[in-house]
Amino acid sequence: MDSYLIQVNGHGDHPPMLDVHLKNTGNTISPGKVKGRKPRWAVRASEMSKKTFNPVRAIVDSMKVEPNPKKAMISLSLGDPTVFGNLPTNDEVTQAVKEVLDSGQYNGYAPSVGYQSCREAVAAYYNCPEAPLKAQDVILTSGCSQAIELALAVLANPGQNILVPRPGFSLYKTLALSMGIEVKLYNLLPEKAWEIDLEHLESLVDEKTACLIVNNPSNPCGSVFSKSHLQEILAVASRQCVPILADEIYGDMVFTDCKYEPIATLSTNVPILSCGGLAKRWLVPGWRMGWILIHDRRDIFGNEIRDGLLRLSQRILGPCTIVQGALERILHRTPPEFYHNTLSILKSNADLCYAALSAIPGLQPVRPAGAMYMMVEIEMEHFPEFENDVEFTERLISEQSVFCLPATCFEYPNFFRVVITVPEEMILEACSRIQEFCEMHYQGAEGAQDLECDK
Repeated sequence: MDSYLIQVNGHGDHPPMLDVHLKNTGNTISPGKVKGRKPRWAVRASEMSKKTFNPVRAIVDSMKVEPNPKKAMISLSLGDPTVFGNLPTNDEVTQAVKEVLDSGQYNGYAPSVGYQSCREAVAAYYNCPEAPLKAQDVILTSGCSQAIELALAVLANPGQNILVPRPGFSLYKTLALSMGIEVKLYNLLPEKAWEIDLEHLESLVDEKTACLIVNNPSNPCGSVFSKSHLQEILAVASRQCVPILADEIYGDMVFTDCKYEPIATLSTNVPILSCGGLAKRWLVPGWRMGWILIHDRRDIFGNEIRDGLLRLSQRILGPCTIVQGALERILHRTPPEFYHNTLSILKSNADLCYAALSAIPGLQPVRPAGAMYMMVEIEMEHFPEFENDVEFTERLISEQSVFCLPATCFEYPNFFRVVITVPEEMILEACSRIQEFCEMHYQGAEGAQDLECDK
């Protein structure tokens, strides 16, 4: 019996492939056993997949509750401004994409970091003397979520930790844990319009801290940090030599009595990766166009972080080329009144919702200043039949068909989050039902004590 040997030798960083022996059986050649391997099925999910955990999905999917069939469902839970059709994007935005599609010029692969002309358009849009930008400072991504993922992946190694707001967007933790990165939660203060507890923040920093995530304007809080507070945050980062990952997807989505300050415009030495995109301000989350803006005035990131982002971006071949082709027109020709009208609707809804919920015994809403959300405290001592915010919101669904996210999803129990992008009539109806629900279950101090004694 003849034997044949196929051998591929490795070179440099590439290890040699396994030798494979083929047995000559006459007319056919069949593979023999691979050395050191017993043939058997052993397919298992990867460790990364096992570490991936989305707390919102875990909590919401476990809420096995049916809405009241006598009342139409009102969902105040999903941060998608397009759901109800009351907040369409601007005609300039859609026309830009139509023209690019018709041109046939953007149907192929783009560079992994995005077309140069599109990176120039983003740089020109956000460039300012306080935080200058050039095309090489822009990485285009598949939505802001991928921008955050790339920024985390380039800044942190497994075994390091990152500082994340509480309450905060659940994706930070989901991504970090899947990469083997520890999450340390720093507190936001509802009594101070959700400012950061700076003392608590700084106490969490250690030699393994890779970056600080700052989300402004905030999901889930709807808060907007003042210039002075941002400067205080930068002072902590500067003292501790910790770079900042700035999630600014809601940048400029602030109400008229507030001013949005990109954190990079206030930094003289702290290096910042700012993540943003089209999703929220331009009301097209499904178009999946995001970006990372690299702010590195003191060359602390240097070439290493830029090269790292380039390499990471090559894992997929960049964001949608059709939307890239339309990007310059979207950024520079969307009329100002479009932004103004969107914010006018959001502020009106926020004011209506805040006023209505403030009048309900047992609830304490925190007035938002931007973004698309409002957090509402549940005075649980007045609702003793419910163990926590998850039970409270479950019963709100089953009795009133109103769905709000329990803030346990954001690591902040005994609150719930309201999305304020729904039509005005739905906001008012939802608030009316929440009032009816609370009046049904509210217990004063004496009633709550009696109920506790009965348990």
